[in-house]
Amino acid sequence: MNVSRFLQSSLVAFGCLWLTSVTGATSAFADEQIASPDPVTPVTPDEWKISVGPGLMLSPKYPGARELRVLPIPSLDISYDDRIFSQGLDFLGVNVLKGDAYHVGAALSLDFQSRDESADAHVHGLGNVDEGPKLKLFADYSVSFLTGSVAAYQDIAGTGQGLLVSTDLAANLPVTPALLFSLGPGVTWANSEYTQSLFGVNGRQSAASGLPVFNTSAGIRDVHFNAYASYDLSKKWVASIDVTAGRLQHDAARSPITERTTELNVVAALNYRFR
Repeated sequence: MNVSRFLQSSLVAFGCLWLTSVTGATSAFADEQIASPDPVTPVTPDEWKISVGPGLMLSPKYPGARELRVLPIPSLDISYDDRIFSQGLDFLGVNVLKGDAYHVGAALSLDFQSRDESADAHVHGLGNVDEGPKLKLFADYSVSFLTGSVAAYQDIAGTGQGLLVSTDLAANLPVTPALLFSLGPGVTWANSEYTQSLFGVNGRQSAASGLPVFNTSAGIRDVHFNAYASYDLSKKWVASIDVTAGRLQHDAARSPITERTTELNVVAALNYRFR
């Protein structure tokens, strides 16, 4: 079976399971509140975790761009019973399976990756590639201070961004009770729809832009290294920074669209803990 089609079918099926789980969890929670003999009894503090604040994202103007852009974004870290959550770019997710050392689930993930031909003379004539949400399937497993994870991101907005699969390994290093470091390598694979939309040049685009025709295929998009740090400024305030440095590979690196094969993505945030 074609790997891309299998993953896309799995994403759709798992997405249905995700929606069913969210609906079921919400309904069960509501029924519990209605059936409770004491309707004013609060949820135990450990079940809810709520932290919000402002954030800034630094990323390439488009994949392969020489210049960077800065975007203001909200920083969310909200979860209920380690089951339903809104964290980082995962706007709404659910851990369908969870344990002390693992999570398996799905999320609606925001994605700001795009290309605007008016933003850079180098891509004039190529047309725009819009940003849009993606359906994310994920799994992670921890052994001691190491965590391995894999995530698949399927375009669900019709932007032509196809399917990405990323796998990462992180070493989690608590330096002090207030300071945490996490770092490790990763690799991202992309299907042919993604690579053609972001790095390919067809005949029409070639005539309009002056870039040579370039056809792409599925393959490794990049290898990267992640570094994350968070510091508790107080019991209520926490600062964090997440840095990913990568190098484009395969057709992404060889594309005439690509001006720089090294990539830098940074998200910095300052959050206030409500509970």
